[in-house]
Order: sequence, then structure tokens, then C-alpha cells
Amino acid sequence: MIGMLAWIVKRDLLLAGRRSADALGSLGFFVIACSLFPLGVGPEPAALRSMAPGVLWVAALLAATLSLPRLFSADHADGTLEQMLLSTEPLVLIVAGKAVAHWLVSGLPLALLSPLLALQFGLDSRSMAVLLASLLLGTPILSLVGAVAAALSLGARSSGVLVALLALPLYTPVLVFGAGAVDALGAGGGAVAHLLLLGAGLGFALALAPWAAAAALRIALE
Repeated sequence: MIGMLAWIVKRDLLLAGRRSADALGSLGFFVIACSLFPLGVGPEPAALRSMAPGVLWVAALLAATLSLPRLFSADHADGTLEQMLLSTEPLVLIVAGKAVAHWLVSGLPLALLSPLLALQFGLDSRSMAVLLASLLLGTPILSLVGAVAAALSLGARSSGVLVALLALPLYTPVLVFGAGAVDALGAGGGAVAHLLLLGAGLGFALALAPWAAAAALRIALE
């Protein structure tokens, strides 16, 4: 099972490398969106610091959502997804591998780039460390929950809009706890509680999201 999971991740990473413009587009959106806010709001340091966690998290959330419609659509278009459904390997494992690959391509680069973009908002090193930790815990949830939304909208017209409508409301707790971790640290409290809640959410998503996405794929392909 581990070997199959690794094969799916490797396969999707190779395919993503051939379509590098998609990943670079999401990353470019994240950079541009975060960079426009300081220009629009002005150079007031206190205002920038107060809005930084929410801005960076919302931008990361939207950037990760951009690539979700392509999570299953390419394999569906060429018939690969039907062959995966007919294989002896568990579909849940295949979905989990594709979600991991999506996170490695779309979520992890956003998280690693966030401390650099946080410099525009004047965040200190502790706040940037908490921001990075919250994104490392939160972005996998975005990929897992987004896989369910992508499976539900598979084959539908305007699937990109439908994926966003399905996924964005489910992302609300992740956004609240992720941005709240940095806000709590800035207010003199601790960020541990928010990070623990994100960790619990990640465990919950790992346990349920692949099964829900696999069930949605079976319904979509019937």
C-alpha cells in the first residue's frame, strides 16, 4: 500500500512538472495578491501587521483553490480515472496520493514562501514562525477537503466555479484557526491552542476526506 501511494504521488508530481505553468500560476497569484495589499492600504506599520495573518491566509487559500479543478479532470478526460477505479488497488489510496501530490505542488511552496512575503507586513520572526507552522498544518487540509469538492464537481460545467463554491465554506475553520494563531501570538497569548486545533483538523481530514472523495468519484463515474 505504501508503494502504491508513493507511485501515485510520484506520477502526479511528474505530470505536474510537465504542466509547470499551472503550479507557477498559483504561486504567482499568491505573491501578487499578498504584494498588492501593502500598496493599497499604505505604509502604516501597525495596520499592516494587524492584517498580515488574514491577508496571507486568504491569499494562500485562494491560490490553493485555483488548481483544485485539475486534480481529477485530466485523468478523467483521458480515461485513466476509470482504469484506476477498475484496478485492484483501493480508490481511497489513489485519492490520498493525489491529494498529497497536490499539496506538494500547491500547498507546500505557498507555506515556504510565506515568511518572505510576511516581511512586507513587518511581522517579527516569532510571528513568521507561527505563520509558517499554521500553513504547514493547514494547507494539507485544503488539499484533502478540496479533493472532495473536486470529486463532487467532476464532469460538471464550470467546474472551477463549482469547486470554489463547495470548498471555500469548508475552509472557514482552517482560515480562522490559521490566522488566529498569529493574531493570538501578537496579542500576547499563545498560539499553541490554534495549532493544536489545526493538527486535529488535519487528522480528521486524513481520516475522512479520502473516503468521501472516493465515494464521490464512484458516483460521478457511474
